Amino acid sequence: MKAEAIMLKPTDNVVTVVGGAAANATIHYFKNGELCRIVTCEEIPPCHKIAIVAIGQGERIIKYGESIGAAQRDIPLGGWVSHLNVDSLPRDYASELG
Repeated sequence: MKAEAIMLKPTDNVVTVVGGAAANATIHYFKNGELCRIVTCEEIPPCHKIAIVAIGQGERIIKYGESIGAAQRDIPLGGWVSHLNVDSLPRDYASELG
């Protein structure tokens, strides 16, 4: 089976949909070697993120195993994760490099 999305770390709560997807499409991705699937609840543009779990308002978006921001609003399972619904969060880069 072919995967249409990429998970970078098993702790991620989003995957990147390579070719984009229509609403109600089934998207496959691999997590720890296991083929998983998610159904989109809206159109996802190519190379954008989709929530593989419901993410509540204020919860962190995890990609690369790292926080890349916080949800501005509730993002449903299968929802598009983009600059329109994610806030940037300050980071303490000095302590991360130490």
